[in-house]
Amino acid sequence: MKYDFEYRTETSTHMERRFIAFILIFTAVAGSSLRAQDTPQALSLSADQAVEYALDNNRSIAAARYDLLASEKGVWEAMAAGLPSIDASASLSYNLAIMTRIIDFGGTPTPFKFGTNYDASVGASLSTAVFNAPWLVGVQTAKMASTLARQGLTQTTLDTKENIRNVYFLILTLKETMKVIDGNMENLNTILASTKAMYSVGMAEATDVDQMQSTVTMLENSKSSMLRSLEVNHNMLRFLLGVPAGTELILTDNLDEITSKIDVEALLADDFRIEDNISYQLIQSQLAMSELALKGAKASALPSIGGTIYYNRTGMGDKLAHMQYFPYSAVALQLQIPIFASGLRSAKINKAKINLEKSMNTRSMVSEQLLMQERQLRYNLLNANEQFKSQKANIEIAGRVLESFRNKYNQGMASSLDLTQANNNYLTAQNNYISALMNLLQTKVAFDKLMNKL
Repeated sequence: MKYDFEYRTETSTHMERRFIAFILIFTAVAGSSLRAQDTPQALSLSADQAVEYALDNNRSIAAARYDLLASEKGVWEAMAAGLPSIDASASLSYNLAIMTRIIDFGGTPTPFKFGTNYDASVGASLSTAVFNAPWLVGVQTAKMASTLARQGLTQTTLDTKENIRNVYFLILTLKETMKVIDGNMENLNTILASTKAMYSVGMAEATDVDQMQSTVTMLENSKSSMLRSLEVNHNMLRFLLGVPAGTELILTDNLDEITSKIDVEALLADDFRIEDNISYQLIQSQLAMSELALKGAKASALPSIGGTIYYNRTGMGDKLAHMQYFPYSAVALQLQIPIFASGLRSAKINKAKINLEKSMNTRSMVSEQLLMQERQLRYNLLNANEQFKSQKANIEIAGRVLESFRNKYNQGMASSLDLTQANNNYLTAQNNYISALMNLLQTKVAFDKLMNKL
């Protein structure tokens, strides 16, 4: 009977362990499924949609938001340091040995104990700053720090938008290049097969076949390089979007629609307001911080006044149940006047003045740089637009020339070297066109960012 009980107990324990293991596995799988559902396995995005998605999921933007939230809490922290505060205290002590003194009464030394077995105290106090110049400057500094954090968030957002659009456009141009290479390889493979057939019947030379084969191999290598570059840029876009590495990205915009919306004349007609530029706003805030640092250094030489109100009850007695309590309360003002600090305050003030002058110099330098950048980007945008139109025309000409040499080669009126040269010229025109297109898109993005219109 005892054996049967032990057997059932072991079986029951084993079943419980299996049930707990099943629950743990189910919970882990369910959690993984829920996390997987948070981010879709495929994202179909236009350039504008990619930017909007990144604003909610990009890690750098999230970090800048946390910095802003912390700085906002820092403002209240600085304010609360000088506002009224209330503290309470209580104590209870047991005197192991009470202090005893000898007092002479009529020539007779008599010992007297000064104190009781128990001492107790309970009280509350209210304290506040009546006037404290460093505290007032500290509050202003905390508010300016919050402004800097907000501007930092704006700067991070603009940088992310710029990176998103540049990578998005780069992927589109790489795909466009891939289409050109695939089409060119298809035509060259057809010509290579025809050339091999002609060589087999003695109508072409071995050098013709080798020339075609070399061109095809070169294009295959270019395609492999493009595929690797395309994957690298897809991973970069995933990182900027804040999505897992395995997420499939489907880009819905096309280059023709994007370029058709670029109105260079309208862009160049806008006036540049340096006050709207985030880099200028940041340097202005940093200058204000330097001014506050000088103000705080000067404030440290001013007197400070603090006020305190406190109420206290002290108790004494030889037994806890028979304690006698006596109240005590007071109102106090504390005046602190800085007199001599061995030149410390003077050194701080002079250092703050130097830092202020440095900040003013930096503001002037940044202003000049922004104005130069604005002029340069206007020139770059105009030049990029002209180059784009020119290369677009060149690619049409190179395409017609290549088609003409293909027909002549099929008719035996042109050599494989002539056809290869025409094909290389066409690929060069395609590369120049793609480069001009990407340059136009990147220049427009940089110009929009400078004008605070990204």
